Amino acid sequence: MITTSLPLRALFAGAAFSLSAAPALAQLVISNWDGYMAPDAVANFSTETGEAAEMVVHATNEEIMGKIIASGGEGFDVAFVSSPFAEVLNNLGLLEPIDPAKVPNLANLYPEAASLPHDPGNAFSVPYAWGTTGLCYRSDLVSPEPASWNDLLQPAEAQAGKVTLLGTDRWLLAAGFLAKGYSVNETDQAKLDEVEADLIAAKQTMLAFDDTTFYSKLVSGEATLVHAWDGWCNYGIAENAAIKFAVPSEGSDLWVDTMVVLKASKNKDGAFKFLNYILDAGNHRWAAENILYKVPNQAAMEGLSPDLIAQFPNMGMTPADLLKLEQLRDVGDATRAYAKAVSAIKAAN
Repeated sequence: MITTSLPLRALFAGAAFSLSAAPALAQLVISNWDGYMAPDAVANFSTETGEAAEMVVHATNEEIMGKIIASGGEGFDVAFVSSPFAEVLNNLGLLEPIDPAKVPNLANLYPEAASLPHDPGNAFSVPYAWGTTGLCYRSDLVSPEPASWNDLLQPAEAQAGKVTLLGTDRWLLAAGFLAKGYSVNETDQAKLDEVEADLIAAKQTMLAFDDTTFYSKLVSGEATLVHAWDGWCNYGIAENAAIKFAVPSEGSDLWVDTMVVLKASKNKDGAFKFLNYILDAGNHRWAAENILYKVPNQAAMEGLSPDLIAQFPNMGMTPADLLKLEQLRDVGDATRAYAKAVSAIKAAN
């Protein structure tokens, strides 16, 4: 998943953001994470449809949220955001309802992709990629193979100092919540305090908090067990076949990255054409084949090579498997408590 923490509207209320960063060009403006779709996707879309378009890049959900909220969505037509952020934007009245008649390739999606808890029926968002987090490890260096979140938080002596945890608020806390059998969207302060204490204790056996280079640490052997997004674990597997991915026995989260159309768009028909272009089976398949993330497009996934799924087994997780997991949701005002807890965890000795 290409994102950082998952805050909500309270985090942005009253915040100051520079409007100068928002594009003000006449053509269709699509904001996405760098490398999250084919490099020629926008150019090919323009050639096929005659719609002038450009892509701008955001590094994090927080960055694009700040720009959209500060501008009221002006200057953007389509944005790629994680589902809790899509919830916030919709609740703020900034999203255009999805018109199925203008996005016929919605029919390519798995039925499960239309029943996601954050947006049943895809009323305001279209899922682009989905997956989970779990244990990514060197099967040649870890025995027995890890099966629990506690294998990360309370590692065996042989793994001490060779474990990393994701440092982004939602996923760091989710590891602690799940180890206790709590919801990944837990808002009870007493449970949050309990997990904060557990994660502070876990720092004593950690190598690092790491959201970007953990798979490289596995490849080099500096780390032997890491907390990872499934797609990013695949980057390690591509370099060392001894690297494996497992969903812990306690379960995990379901993350979903989505495409949304801004209500302020001056070219909503063009925006819907872009969504429809991405949902073409061949176009959407690019993401699965090149960034090694599962996409919720049945027609695209059914066209994957069996060799790809054999090499990266988590690519074979079914929609039914994914929907057994708990989707990350907007946690409302608890976002501030999450941020406070993570700050305390990272500051503790």
